[in-house]
Amino acid sequence: MPQCQLFSFREGLDEVVPGGLRMKAVVGQSLSVGVVNFCLPGGPGIAAKAHAHGEEATLQIRGGCTVNLGWSVEAPEASVELEEGIVMLMPAEQPHSGINRFDSEGECLRLNVVTPPRQEYGASGNAKPFYPGAPEAKA
Repeated sequence: MPQCQLFSFREGLDEVVPGGLRMKAVVGQSLSVGVVNFCLPGGPGIAAKAHAHGEEATLQIRGGCTVNLGWSVEAPEASVELEEGIVMLMPAEQPHSGINRFDSEGECLRLNVVTPPRQEYGASGNAKPFYPGAPEAKA
């Protein structure tokens, strides 16, 4: 019988950038889920990096974000504004990057669901955190 995977978007997140980014990745057979929690003081110092992957549904839980479309971080083709409670559906292979806005408690929290699963997250049952703008990111 297949096993369900449970995770919290508030607790047990891995620190990817000290004082700036905590996250959790979960991988299933046909999708991956990434919880990204940017926080002050270090969150604004994480460089935006344009990237593309499968179709993505994003729920902005806390704070906000400007999602820039296109490969150029400095001169995007267009942008989309996300505020708390907004869901965005991004087409597959659409290059994008983002600029975070923090809430009164210093957080910018999003839930990203991507299909097919993001390869950078690893395999089902053995997922690892990854964020394209983090200093150790290779992809």
